[in-house]
Amino acid sequence: MRDMVGALVVLAVVVLAAGGLSRSCTFAPTGPTVDASRLPVVDVPAELTRLAPDSAFPLRVPAVPEGWRANAVDRSAPPEGGHVVSTGFLTPDGRYLRLQQGDATEEAMLRAEAGGGMAAGQGAIDVNGQQWVAYAGERGEQIWITDVDGVRLLVTGSGTDADFRTLAVAAVRGEVIAPGR
Repeated sequence: MRDMVGALVVLAVVVLAAGGLSRSCTFAPTGPTVDASRLPVVDVPAELTRLAPDSAFPLRVPAVPEGWRANAVDRSAPPEGGHVVSTGFLTPDGRYLRLQQGDATEEAMLRAEAGGGMAAGQGAIDVNGQQWVAYAGERGEQIWITDVDGVRLLVTGSGTDADFRTLAVAAVRGEVIAPGR
């Protein structure tokens, strides 16, 4: 009898723990959703202005449309050399896009974005007269790359073709912050 009561106590603890965890998990048959209100918001012009003094290349502040939210700005250095400044955005429909600006080579930026492998080339795309080279990343996400005034720009993420075009135009036309060096 004592063993049975002990087993029931253990079972009750497991059920209560599972019940507590289920509040933080949901079933979404159409895929994951993003609650944008719970994500951080970043002031992109302020963050890029803060990074500019230590940058060897000018930074562009993309003027994204109303409703887009910036949630991250950071700097990295690909293993092959150079530097990259990344800015992450969420579109109003919950898709994520990232703009990278850098002085690293196209191959270095692609390898870093594709997780060490090389992305498959898909051809050229014209966006308002600016030529971008499209690649298919390992995660199935598009990667677009171009050079503007000696700075390499890369756009990637889960956005639609229209989202990519919007961010590409916003980046090319963005306000330029002079480098510090």
